[in-house]
Amino acid sequence: MTISRPTDLDVRIDLVDPDYYAAHGMPHEQFTWLRANAPVYWHHGDDELGWPGFWAVTRHADVVHVSRHPELFSSYRRLSMFEELPDDVIELQRHIMLNQDPPEHTRRRALVNRGFTPRAIAPLEGRIRELCDELLDKALEKPEIDFVEDIAAPLPLYVICELLGVPEEDRPWLYDLSNQMIGANDPDYAPPADDDKWPSLKVIEYAVRLGEERRRNPREDIVTKLLQPDENGDTLSDVEFGSFVMLLFVAGTETTRNAATGGMLAFFQHPEQWARLTADPSLAGRAADEIIRWVSPVNLFRRTATQDTEIGGQRIREGDKVVVFYGSANRDEDVFTDPFTFDITRDPNPHLGFGGGGAHFCLGSHLAKLELRVLLETLARRVPTIRQAGEPRRLRSYFINGIKNLPVAV
Repeated sequence: MTISRPTDLDVRIDLVDPDYYAAHGMPHEQFTWLRANAPVYWHHGDDELGWPGFWAVTRHADVVHVSRHPELFSSYRRLSMFEELPDDVIELQRHIMLNQDPPEHTRRRALVNRGFTPRAIAPLEGRIRELCDELLDKALEKPEIDFVEDIAAPLPLYVICELLGVPEEDRPWLYDLSNQMIGANDPDYAPPADDDKWPSLKVIEYAVRLGEERRRNPREDIVTKLLQPDENGDTLSDVEFGSFVMLLFVAGTETTRNAATGGMLAFFQHPEQWARLTADPSLAGRAADEIIRWVSPVNLFRRTATQDTEIGGQRIREGDKVVVFYGSANRDEDVFTDPFTFDITRDPNPHLGFGGGGAHFCLGSHLAKLELRVLLETLARRVPTIRQAGEPRRLRSYFINGIKNLPVAV
């Protein structure tokens, strides 16, 4: 097997050091070097942490190739998350759509997609606009505003909760569980050490109870719609429904929340772009896409090679661990003009912020862009003089490009 290794001693390659992400954000210097010198790179493992070496895929075209060929690069074999898990845990996690391959993934996605088409999402715009105004009203009453806790985090959580008909009193608890699921490596978010039940399992159990209640008392909401048989009479089981709701809480809240926060930080760092948006709020749609490219809220996913194959001319063996880095692909010089320029009028913008296409393209992409667009329009209209009032605190995670706190003032 041909193995690509760095020869430039000034470049240290470690793409999964959570402390680096907490201190600096994305390792763009390493990504840039890899795209130019070793775009499919054999990354060292860590015996102490129990994970093997893996192929780091950093170019846009190669990330798309891996994403669009699930028959070669499986989400099912060893799951889609970076961590190595025991076989019994893997078996449980395979109930989650994120960890499935076609044809089972195709069947499950068809059942849940009914609630997330552009036609199904469009009527939510009015309510999202109301929520943005309500959150901003409350924030402006406070002496100090944290953009994350007061605006970016509650907005997608409230939208998901209203979609599912979750009682208001349950929302803070679900918000904490969502943080725990994506912040396992961050001491501020990690579950209590004495907790004997995974936060993901708590959400699944809650969702199963919610589904049981809707089966007894149907409503005009997405839960009732998802539980109904499709045109072929196929339905979601309790476990399938619970697993989907758990995934929805994580993917539907954390990614939008961190895109919004990272986008606001980008505007603070590029005030001329904020001036363009406030002068012409109709740019909010394009700005949402540029924010998703710039931030890349989800940095990576893992696949496992199902047979001997190649990526970009690099030989890959069956069973090899393959990790695609969206944060690198979204700054690929071969695809984006001036990729390190934040430009809210960028067009075209073929970013991979929702995945590289194929079976696992983000189901909630329409909802996420709608939330971002409406939030940007609201902020540009109501608080055009918003400014940064303190340093951001970043999430200790190589998976989610997250910010925990961002003080702002108006």
